[in-house]
Amino acid sequence: MPRKFFQRFLPKPQTIKENKTLQIFGDWLHEPNLWHLNRRSVAGAFAVGLFCAWMPVPFQMALAAGAAILIGTNLPLSIVLVWITNPFTIPPMFYFAYIIGTWIVGEPATDFSFELTIDWLLNELAAIWKPFLVGCFTAASISSFIGYFAIDGFWRYEVAHRRKNKPHLKK
Repeated sequence: MPRKFFQRFLPKPQTIKENKTLQIFGDWLHEPNLWHLNRRSVAGAFAVGLFCAWMPVPFQMALAAGAAILIGTNLPLSIVLVWITNPFTIPPMFYFAYIIGTWIVGEPATDFSFELTIDWLLNELAAIWKPFLVGCFTAASISSFIGYFAIDGFWRYEVAHRRKNKPHLKK
């Protein structure tokens, strides 16, 4: 059941292997263990994807793919989860990260308007970079931790529930 649930949302292996951004990984994209759907690989993919989604860098997909290859989690799911950050969700997510960062660093929050422009990056980010990055790393770590254990727990629950309801699967 959990495997079929996640399989519905994943892109086909050929789609990922043909992505120009991910070509930097070459033959590593063909590693069969990166395409398996099991409890460990899916929970790990959630951890990787959610962590990378909070990183305020371009090419988050490549970052997630590299981490998935290095750790050995499900590659497509790691990449898909990065798309939690998109043009609609970036401003509230990064503002939330900034607020968390100001709380941790102990600096007062300043009023600013968020824009996805080079001018904003050069001028505004210079003033708020420290709490912003601390908040991004904190939010990434917490969401990664919660994502891993939530999916791991969900998977275990589904398997136990299925075994309980099907006598031939009991040990």
